[in-house]
Amino acid sequence: MSLVVTAGQAGDAPQFETVMNAIRVPRQGSGRPRQRPRRVLGDKAYSSRAIRSWLRRRGIRATIPQPRDQQEHRLRRGSHGGRPPAFDPVAYRQRNIAERCINRLKQWRGLAMRTDKLAVHYQAALTLAGILLWAKP
Repeated sequence: MSLVVTAGQAGDAPQFETVMNAIRVPRQGSGRPRQRPRRVLGDKAYSSRAIRSWLRRRGIRATIPQPRDQQEHRLRRGSHGGRPPAFDPVAYRQRNIAERCINRLKQWRGLAMRTDKLAVHYQAALTLAGILLWAKP
């Protein structure tokens, strides 16, 4: 898991590469952690040509639904619109694990309200809350 703190008005999609480059997937046993997950699950905000091509170049499968306007645009272009991107609805159901984790983190008032003035303090509180959630049975 990786955490990147940005300004509140900043979108999530522009930070996609930064977050993905910070990921370290631990291996079973010894060895350095992998830097590429096998699959990425994202919501419709991450459905862009740039993100999909970035994932494709690295051999990472993407399970990202396509927004209706992108579907309509592709269909309007006819045979020049290309194939629709692959989408696995069964794998997409696992995305709720991350959403529930975010909702559990938002139960911490300081994290939900963003009362810290410095980003480094907010990231420290977020890391601490994540560790406590992970350690809690």
